[in-house]
Amino acid sequence: MNIYEDYLQPIRKAIAADGQTRTYSEFAGGNVRNKINLRALNEAMPEKRLLPSLEQFADAVGLKPDFTQKLGSHPDFAHLKHTEDTEEHYIVSMFVDVRRSTQLYGRYEPATVFVINNAIQRAAIHTALIFGGYIHRLQGDGLFAYFGGKNMSIKDAVNRALQFASVYSYFVKHDLKEVFEQQGIEQIYTRIGVDLGYDEDVVWAMAGIGEISEVTTFSLHTNLASKMQANAVSNGIVIGDHIKKEAALLQEFFTPVCLRTGKETDRYIFEIPKKGFRYTQHDFDWLKFLKKQDYIATDFSGNIQLKRKQAPAVYANSNNLAPIAVKSKPYYDF
Repeated sequence: MNIYEDYLQPIRKAIAADGQTRTYSEFAGGNVRNKINLRALNEAMPEKRLLPSLEQFADAVGLKPDFTQKLGSHPDFAHLKHTEDTEEHYIVSMFVDVRRSTQLYGRYEPATVFVINNAIQRAAIHTALIFGGYIHRLQGDGLFAYFGGKNMSIKDAVNRALQFASVYSYFVKHDLKEVFEQQGIEQIYTRIGVDLGYDEDVVWAMAGIGEISEVTTFSLHTNLASKMQANAVSNGIVIGDHIKKEAALLQEFFTPVCLRTGKETDRYIFEIPKKGFRYTQHDFDWLKFLKKQDYIATDFSGNIQLKRKQAPAVYANSNNLAPIAVKSKPYYDF
C-alpha cells in the first residue's frame, strides 16, 4: 500500500550506514557505537506528527490521531490513579508481538537496531492512534493496546481494533519484509491476539504502589488476548468469541483455530468444565477483511492499494446543470 514508505526510509538509511561506513551521517555524530542522535531521529520520524505517507492514509480513512494521550493512562480511567476506586467497563485488549527481531543484534550495531525498532514501533503507535487505540504498554518493538472507552460503542471499538491489526499486519508482512529480505535477514513477523471483555468481565483499578503503579484492567479477556497471540501463525491474528459475536457482519472472516491445526483441543482457549464455560478462539482472515474496507482498492492482480479521495462532484446540485442543460431543452424540464 506504500502508506509506510516514509517510515521505512530511516530503516534503510541506518542499515546502509551500518553496512557500508560503520558511521552515521544522519542519525549520530561519529562511529555507530557513539550515542545516538535522538534529535536527528525525531526529525526523520516526529513523535507527534504522522509522516506524509501515513497522513495520506489517515485522511483517506477520515480519522485523526490523538497525540495527547500518555503511555499506560487510558483517559477515561486515569482518575483511578492513586485511589482505591474501581470501575467495571468493557474494553478490547490487543497484544501485538513482533517476532525474530532479536536476530537484528547479530547483524547490526545496537545503534542501528535502535533506529530500526523505533521506526517499527512508531509506525505501530501512529497507526493505533489513527484508529483510536490507547497504548498501554510497550514491549520491545511490540505493544499492548486498548480499543474503546466511555464514548465509543463496543461494535465501533471492535471494528477499529480489527482495522488497526489488519493494516499493521500488512505493513510487517509485505513492506517491512522487503526491506529485510534485501539484507538476507530471516523474516520478521507479527502475531496478534485480540479479545473483548464486557462490563461485567472487566475491572479497572490501580495496580502497584505509589509511583510504581498503573491503572490497568483485571480481566480474563485481557489475559486471553496475550494467550491468543501465542496461538497465531506467522503474521496471523487470533480473536476471541466475544469479538466474533460483536462483528456480526464479518462472520466469513473467522474460523475456529482447530480447523487450522487439525486438533479439536485447540478449539477452546479457556474452559471451566464445572460451569460449562468454553471459550472459542478463531483465526481472523485479516487480508480478506482489509480488501473489503472502503479505503482499499484491489487491482486485477489482487494487490491492494489506498483509494484516492474522490473530488467533490462539480454538479452535485441540479441547478448547477442549467448552463449546460439549457442548450438541450428537450432534456431540461425543471
